[in-house]
Amino acid sequence: VQLQASGGGLVQAGDSLRLSCAASGRAASNYNMAWFRQAPGKEREFVAAITWNGGSTYYADPVKGRFIISRDNAKNTMYLQMDSLKSEDTAVYYCAATSYGNWNYNLKSLYEYWGQGTLVTVSS
Repeated sequence: VQLQASGGGLVQAGDSLRLSCAASGRAASNYNMAWFRQAPGKEREFVAAITWNGGSTYYADPVKGRFIISRDNAKNTMYLQMDSLKSEDTAVYYCAATSYGNWNYNLKSLYEYWGQGTLVTVSS
């Protein structure tokens, strides 16, 4: 499967942004998926994950209550709605997919497929 992330941009603190991750080559419904992010000079970190059918979602503590992950398998697309953005959310956001079931969703080593990343910059 190939993944294409989009929707990043420059926003102000408190604004909202929605990222999209389009899957091609194989149906997205075959995969559990996630968003990770990497700020300059930092390790890539887990943001949110969603099971193949959207039945379960998981979030990193810093984004709980502000971000919502969702997916539309009919469109082969995953989303990340980001509200109340903070300067510390500034990062390149990557979407990822894994064929593992019952996986440790926050371990980036378990994701076999990655998108190219989209930059989110939040000015304070």
